[in-house]
This record gives sequence, structure tokens and C-alpha cells, in this order.
Amino acid sequence: MKVAVVILNWNGRQLLETYLPSVVANSSGAHIYVADNASTDESVAFLRERYPQITLIQNATNSGYAGGYNEALKQVDEPLWVLLNSDVEVSPNWLDPMIAAFQNNQQLAAAQPKILDHRNPDRFEYAGAAGGFIDKYGYPYCRGRIFDSLEKDQGQYNTEIDIFWATGACLFITKEAFETAGGFDERFFAHMEEIDLCWRLFHLGREVKCIPQSTVYHLGGGTLPTMHPKKTYYNFRNSLYCLAKNLNGFTAKKRIFVRMVLDGVAALRFLIKGQFAHVSAIFRAHMDFYRNYSAITKTKPAVYNKNNYYVINSIVWKYFVSGLRTFSKL
Repeated sequence: MKVAVVILNWNGRQLLETYLPSVVANSSGAHIYVADNASTDESVAFLRERYPQITLIQNATNSGYAGGYNEALKQVDEPLWVLLNSDVEVSPNWLDPMIAAFQNNQQLAAAQPKILDHRNPDRFEYAGAAGGFIDKYGYPYCRGRIFDSLEKDQGQYNTEIDIFWATGACLFITKEAFETAGGFDERFFAHMEEIDLCWRLFHLGREVKCIPQSTVYHLGGGTLPTMHPKKTYYNFRNSLYCLAKNLNGFTAKKRIFVRMVLDGVAALRFLIKGQFAHVSAIFRAHMDFYRNYSAITKTKPAVYNKNNYYVINSIVWKYFVSGLRTFSKL
């Protein structure tokens, strides 16, 4: 199976210098691309000088993660794609178990490896950990990570498992599945666009898995720190986009209402902590959701999967009220 490793870059010369060597060294047989999102630093010159063997795709503008990949992938013909963040160090033979999983399962549309923290490699990393899930009200969580609680990797999640979403930090997806589902929704710009994409794959009856026999190490926050107000804005707005797009009728309205109440509680917690920029971010997220609601709901799936997309009603209740901090206790 021919594989394309596609790294999206925006002003990330230092990240490329640090992390690209592991990708080149450990991806024998794969075609490596770097898709540059109109960087203004020395990224392009660095790539041309140091890595002439890598295929450089130059996007005309910075259209975020979603738009950047949508544009770049038009030039990638391999049947299996790996959408890899520029701040990920890969391990030897990281591709082999992933390729085998796709070769052995024609229904498999997307997958991720085990994601560990580059700074603390004995712990799971925030963006994906050992596979993503979502609760009834659109809050994402992972095997190995619930909200900001990161578990130590002790082999407890070393089993291959069906998941609801695979992380965009290291997303394996077939060209066929990506195109059939319609690619990323560029209105998301960045954050949670992979959850929306996997939700559309769910509606199509396709499988998404975590294959923990493959391991990568993610720095995280390479372009935007975890607790940056802009990230709060995107996560809260895009969660509402996901619900509005992928749920139908009264169910959508009811769950969006509950979600917005819970967002208000989150804003109150930020206010009590004196984190006013995050309060403002949630307010702006809601205002933009109201503004774009009609357009968002016009792009609902043609067919709805009536099976439950969630296994936990409320991860907020489980975490903050019941005090459950690890996935295995849910």
C-alpha cells in the first residue's frame, strides 16, 4: 500500500528542523510531503536546502489546518494518507502496524497510533492519547486523557479498539474515505475539524480505530498553546458546529441548549479564576455560532447513523461531579 506522509507547516522552521529528521529516518517507502501554508519565515528555503527529496506543496494563503490540508491533498495521489503535525517525533516502524490494519480491514477509514507526550514520554499527550470519544453534548475525551488529566502510559490501553475520532495530530485516513466524506470543513479553520470529519465517517458506517502498536511523540502547542484563549474560542465554537451539523431535528436543538448552559458554567469557572480572556473567548464563540447557525445547518449529512455516537452521557458530570479522572474508571 502506497503511503503519503503529509506535514502541514506554517512558520514552523524550528519545528521542522527538530522533528522532520525522525520522519525521514523512520518512514522508508513512504512519500513525504510538506504542505506550506504561506509561511513568512525561512521554512521554504530550509526545506529546499536541507530536504530536496521531500515534495514541497506551497499553498497560496494560510487557511488553517482544515483549508490547508484540503488544498494540499488535491496534489496527493497515494491511497493512504498520514496527516502529521510538524511537532511530532515518530518511532521506528511506526508505519508498519498502521498499514497492516488498513490492508486487513476494507471498512477501516481512519486510524491513529498511540500519542505520547514528547516532554514526558511516559504520559499520554492531550491531542488524541490512545483514541478519541465524545459525550452526548459534544465534549471530546480520550483513552488516557480526560479534560486536562493525563494518565501515565503503563500499557493499560495497548489494545486495538474502535474509537469515535482519531486525532488530527497524526491522522491516518484513506484518500477514498476523505473524499467520500467531503474532506475537512474549512469553516472550522483549526481544532476539532477531525472530529467533525470522523463524525461524517460514522454516518457513512465506516470504522475508525486506535492502533497502539504504533507510537508517536507529540510536543503539542507547537503553533498554539493548550490554554491560549484563541484555542478556547475554536474549541467551544467548533464543538457547537459539530453538534449542529451532525445531529438532526429536535435532538440537535436540545443537546445544543444543554451544551450552551454547560459552556456558561465553564465561563463562570474562568471568571472566578480571573481568566477574563477565556470568558471573552467563550462569549465570542457563542456569538459566532449564532451568526453562522443557518449556514452550518444547511450542510447536514444526507444520511444519519441512528446508532449512538456516545458511550458516556456527560463526561462533565463524570469528571467534575463523580471525580473520575481516568478512562478505565468511566
